[in-house]
Amino acid sequence: MSSLQLLPPSLPAIRSNRRLRASPSQTAAPSAPPDASRLEPRVEERDGYWVLKEEFRQGINPQEKVKLEKEPMKLVLERGIDELAAIPFKEIESSKLTKDDIDVRLKWLGLFHRRKHQYGRFMMRLKLPNGVTTSEQTRYLGIVVLSYGEHGCADVTTRQNWQIRGVELPHVPEILDGLDRVGLTSLQSGMDNVRNPVGNPLAGIDPHEIVDTRPYTNLLSQFITANGRGNTDFTNLPRKWNVCVVGSHDLFEHPHINDLAYMPAMKNGRFGFNLLVGGFFSPKRCAEAVPLDVWVPGEDVVPVCKAVLEAYRDLGTRGNRQKTRMMWLIDELGIEGFRSEVVKRMPGQELERSSEDMVQKQWERRDYLGVHPQKQAGLSFVGIHVPVGRVQAQDMIELARLADEYGSGELRLTVEQNIIIPNVKNSQLEALLREPLLKERFSPEPAILMKGLVACTGNQFCGQAIIETKARALQVTEEVQKRVALEHPVRMHWTGCPNTCGQVQVADIGFMGCMTRDKNGKVCEGVDVYLGGRIGSDSHLGDLFKKGVPCNDLVPLVVDILIEQFGAVPREMEEEDGEHEGGN
Repeated sequence: MSSLQLLPPSLPAIRSNRRLRASPSQTAAPSAPPDASRLEPRVEERDGYWVLKEEFRQGINPQEKVKLEKEPMKLVLERGIDELAAIPFKEIESSKLTKDDIDVRLKWLGLFHRRKHQYGRFMMRLKLPNGVTTSEQTRYLGIVVLSYGEHGCADVTTRQNWQIRGVELPHVPEILDGLDRVGLTSLQSGMDNVRNPVGNPLAGIDPHEIVDTRPYTNLLSQFITANGRGNTDFTNLPRKWNVCVVGSHDLFEHPHINDLAYMPAMKNGRFGFNLLVGGFFSPKRCAEAVPLDVWVPGEDVVPVCKAVLEAYRDLGTRGNRQKTRMMWLIDELGIEGFRSEVVKRMPGQELERSSEDMVQKQWERRDYLGVHPQKQAGLSFVGIHVPVGRVQAQDMIELARLADEYGSGELRLTVEQNIIIPNVKNSQLEALLREPLLKERFSPEPAILMKGLVACTGNQFCGQAIIETKARALQVTEEVQKRVALEHPVRMHWTGCPNTCGQVQVADIGFMGCMTRDKNGKVCEGVDVYLGGRIGSDSHLGDLFKKGVPCNDLVPLVVDILIEQFGAVPREMEEEDGEHEGGN
């Protein structure tokens, strides 16, 4: 069945107000519910905002106190940014309230003050559902970054998103107006909000896709942000919350590390989704998402998202910040208890038990880098490698030109921090591949170890990162490639701290920043090394392999790991027997 047939005919009118009721259980008896007092909602609606009730304020974490002192969304919705941007930065520091504005509350507007490494400058995170962006949007962001000279750059993130750096507060009102003109928003992209909805980067162009995820991710994003106006029903969650919609057998979307993942599934001739819930990473715990035993028709993607979010918002604890992600609530209630809370918030319609996923379990994950034919005759997409996701202003402006000149004015971002140019006429492929940007910086055919290389921001900008990641990831990988040859890619992820934005637990080899001691006992930057992360239908989080490895000692260790566990061949052996050519 084609993907077009799988889309529900009434998709634009997805139900947002229908309610669900539980059907008789078809599985084991549900676990005993927790104490009834525990199920009392911790928050209540006041004047359009959700706030923590008085009786639950004992022992809350500092971030919750900041939200109580001043509602962050008021700063956003009442355009308080204009007034704040007009205050000299040093005067802002003189008041705790305005200092908390720039360090905490502005994250509701996607603005992150880089106090430690770029004092007075901000990173701005956008909303880019499904990673789809236009040449006009990319060009505008590039022009903004260009205005900040050496302080400005951009990153492709592990949630198919843009982050731009170097932003100064006085310019923010003008930047926001520009975002609005090109159809972008940064609203609700930080702190205790729903992050960018992830989908298949090949949605709508992939000959083998199960379903086009773009309509669903767009609707979810529109719902979460109230079409960019701000949805205060979901701006006071206990912590951040991730969502994805799967559209491919390849599981490019990494559903098992999302708080809510929609897995395509047919039931009684109808297209819909099974639900996974609770996947997350944190310094204290990492967990894979688990089945909720729920199937919903395609048109109910939004209402079930609403119900899950309400359950988390209402019942999640707000004490120890490391125990406030949704999986902690699921653990406390039990999966059936959590399911019943979702059911309570969707009365009026039968909530069906899960069906069989449509994802083929034995599917070999494809490489989207390089040139590939689309489902549309005469067109191809070109996946280009962006080393560790770092993009300069001129790169963005040039990418916009290439999308206009060779494609349809569209770019796709991926969770591996790469970019896809879709809708290229086959007659223009050779000319595109000859473009200097693709020959010199963003190759469609990178070296084999570069293909799966991912790195978080690192301590160049991020105040929480313990080590530098991006430049070091490239340096170590380049050195390793000189020493070994491989026939198959190995995914290596770097993260600067235990918050694991670089998602080291899903990598074949992961490097998590730490401080350690070198052979002379001197304190130095190091990593904890993880092995065995898998993505796809047999997903598995990696395990700690070795702690506290000095970064300067990494190259020989990685070489040994690649030879012993991934079939790499030392370069000198390769040259002697000639059996392995190129190594890339």
